[in-house]
Amino acid sequence: MSVDMPDPHTVQIAPLLLDWYDRNARILPWRSPPGTPAPDPYRVWLSEIMLQQTTVAAVKSYFEAFTTRWPDVAALAAAYDADVMSAWAGLGYYARARNLLACARTVVSQHGGNFPDDEAGLLKLPGVGRYTAAAVAAIAFGRRATVMDANVERVVARLFAVTEPLPEAKNRLYALTDTITPDARAGDFAQAMMDLGATICTPKAPKCLICPLSALCAAQAAGNAEALPAKAPKKAKPVRRGTIFWIERDGHVWLVRRPDKGLLGGMRAFPTGPWTSEAPGLAAAPLAAAGWSELPGHVRHVFTHFALELSIVGTRIENSCVDQGAGEWWRIDAIGTAGLPTVFAKAAHRVLEEGEWLTG
Repeated sequence: MSVDMPDPHTVQIAPLLLDWYDRNARILPWRSPPGTPAPDPYRVWLSEIMLQQTTVAAVKSYFEAFTTRWPDVAALAAAYDADVMSAWAGLGYYARARNLLACARTVVSQHGGNFPDDEAGLLKLPGVGRYTAAAVAAIAFGRRATVMDANVERVVARLFAVTEPLPEAKNRLYALTDTITPDARAGDFAQAMMDLGATICTPKAPKCLICPLSALCAAQAAGNAEALPAKAPKKAKPVRRGTIFWIERDGHVWLVRRPDKGLLGGMRAFPTGPWTSEAPGLAAAPLAAAGWSELPGHVRHVFTHFALELSIVGTRIENSCVDQGAGEWWRIDAIGTAGLPTVFAKAAHRVLEEGEWLTG
């Protein structure tokens, strides 16, 4: 089978897959049942932004909380940045939350609260790339669009036995996905491909015996489905190191707001020094003369491009030695409500787990 000129029998893919989807579609809070009118574009867009590099299981509760608090794009556009960033805490990739607000405000201010209904218009919105534009166009507006996420990549790589490794194979896989995308029910087809990849054509131990496309799958015929898609070896991530400063007073801990631009921008956090290849110690400590206690061990968190190891030092003060205009005191017993990013939530958990450790 040529991967550039698909065999004519591949025209069977869409009908077979849609028939399977009609009977097996996952029930998700942002979806309409198969074959029914498209759901609210706001809910489709919101779910697609949340689902970027995040699992369905992790997104469900966030989606329900967001749509309860901000039920439409106008409500989200009017929200305070800090409230949205706090509500996003724990979902990761925080630039998505900043883009979410920018996009909502653009839709309201420039489009009268209505999302553009085609890929070209959607691509002009903040934070909307090729995948998201195609997904919203197809699912929300019924447009024929080529929708390819990681699940679809895997299904197509196996259907056509594409052995070229990712990411080099992405353009080829996109072209092949386009050849099997139908003119009608493109949104259902896209969601069916995602469901197939998530539940049947899984990365490990794919359930080929019950796959509706098994008879059409070149990798299944060759016996190498689980080996595809091939991936180039991952490069080791560099490690950065830093120090968290836990400043405690009268049952409260000092929190700051990180700069709007940059990693974890706009989020509440503990004060930190620089993040560098070598441990920075007490560099940039907010209280230069404090008597710091060090918590044994460190907190580790992996970001997209690097791993971060943070030491924790703390002090207890009697009076406010910190400029309160640059942050806020937060009750320690309510630290879980501060909306801290995961790495700082890990640090808080580590401190609370330790018990009494401060000497000040």
